[in-house]
Amino acid sequence: MDKGYFQIYTGTGKGKTTAALGLTMRAAGAGLSVYIGQFIKSMEYHEIGILRDRFPEVTVELYGIEGCIVNREPDANDKKAAADGLARAAEILMSGSYDIMILDEFFIAMNFGLISEKQAMDLVDSKAEGTELIMTGRYAPEALIDRADLVTDMNEVRHYWTQGVEARDGIER
Repeated sequence: MDKGYFQIYTGTGKGKTTAALGLTMRAAGAGLSVYIGQFIKSMEYHEIGILRDRFPEVTVELYGIEGCIVNREPDANDKKAAADGLARAAEILMSGSYDIMILDEFFIAMNFGLISEKQAMDLVDSKAEGTELIMTGRYAPEALIDRADLVTDMNEVRHYWTQGVEARDGIER
């Protein structure tokens, strides 16, 4: 691609990662190379295995640690995982070796204080001209929203989780 844009998928609704993965399949079908870096998550959800098995154009790396950060304060291991992930993402993004880079749950890492707004802005500034950058997660900061070329805000209207339905294989994980 001659010019890569900066996209954000944010909001309280379901579907941010799913939208990014849909774009991944579309891009792979068009022969584009895709790099996915998942922040916070260390567990390999079903979509990751299928991407690795069937889409050689897609590289996936997990920047999370064991356990769920959502119900606790981030510790030194979380901070190191995010810092290592950020460094890896910057290396890949500057190289221009992928047509598309997706940084999944990036804004959750920011929300937990694991990545600063300045670090995020510096990362966006380091993007190779021909690389499309997509960041996902709730709580995208206004400064990055203002900077993005495309912003999709997915808002929850109704969700069965509020009625006690757990995450289901093939649907939420």
